[in-house]
Amino acid sequence: MKAREQGIVVGQLPAGAKNCITDVAGVRIGHVTLDYPLDDTGTEYACTGVTAILPHNGNLFKEKVIAASYVINGFGKTTGLVQLDELGLLESPIMLTNTFGVPAVTQGTLQYMLEKNPEIGDTTGTLNAVVGECNDSHLNSIRLFPVKPEHAIEAIANASDQRAAEGAVGAGKGMVCFGHKGGIGTSSRIVGDYTVGCLVLSNFGRKEELRGFQYDKQKGLSETSDGSIIIVLATDVPLNDRQLKRMAKRCGIGLGRTGSHFSHGSGDIVIAFSTSHKVVHFTEDILESRVQIREDHPIMNQLFTAAAEAAEEAILNSLTQAVTTKGRAGRVVHQLDIWKEGYLHVFNNQGNS
Repeated sequence: MKAREQGIVVGQLPAGAKNCITDVAGVRIGHVTLDYPLDDTGTEYACTGVTAILPHNGNLFKEKVIAASYVINGFGKTTGLVQLDELGLLESPIMLTNTFGVPAVTQGTLQYMLEKNPEIGDTTGTLNAVVGECNDSHLNSIRLFPVKPEHAIEAIANASDQRAAEGAVGAGKGMVCFGHKGGIGTSSRIVGDYTVGCLVLSNFGRKEELRGFQYDKQKGLSETSDGSIIIVLATDVPLNDRQLKRMAKRCGIGLGRTGSHFSHGSGDIVIAFSTSHKVVHFTEDILESRVQIREDHPIMNQLFTAAAEAAEEAILNSLTQAVTTKGRAGRVVHQLDIWKEGYLHVFNNQGNS
């Protein structure tokens, strides 16, 4: 169950109906999970996958959305963020996978988008595919490249606006968070007439660093805190790319509340987008009009709060939704067993209730 369904409520703002990034209208999530041996002995194992985040159900290249990214700590191997920040536009699905799967997922995403848009790279420009990653090599035989381009295509085709699967699914299949099983987590917040949604791929932290929980640390891995997290923030609030970057920065607050200190070897990256305005690719217009909120209105502070709360709860959901997972070389990463009363007591004492 999600953390909230176990009585663990983060912050003050209400969650959306699904408490999921898909509460933002039009956003869809798709997973492909790889879970099988790669040799006869079971020593080598595919324990990985791909997750796709689609901002809307139209043609993403022809109808781009406003976007920004924020690098909390840059120990990561993403693609597409340079152009995304330069132009403030997202024109592809946001794809998540393992570190060595980035080239294959990029290729698959390109193949999917080229099939939908024959003019790309011919009569118009090329495509900026956005792919984020975390290192799942503790459980996954990452050197054998189990992720293939077709898995990216399948994840995009699987995308749905229903409540997304969480935990050890998709790109989260082999991820480890605070020494326990992590992976995909999602949450949302309602701010007036608007929605803020967050999805994370969690793969960071030592078991001793997790704040707010009393749990069996004997089952947690004694690993370095180096790792990564990709945070995807979606909203239907009319914002420009600079305002989105300001919201993206506040996701770091939620990350820190869970116990992260943004360690040296951790790629902590936020990708944010707004669905409120679509920028058409083909036009002869010299001007375009957009509506955006005023930053000196009180709603901006509420949006900052929503970003922090949704990120924190999404990380907790990535832990509470994950299941004990076996991977390469017989390695096992246990799910986090929560002692709910103890959790609430510690959590309230931290002033985060």
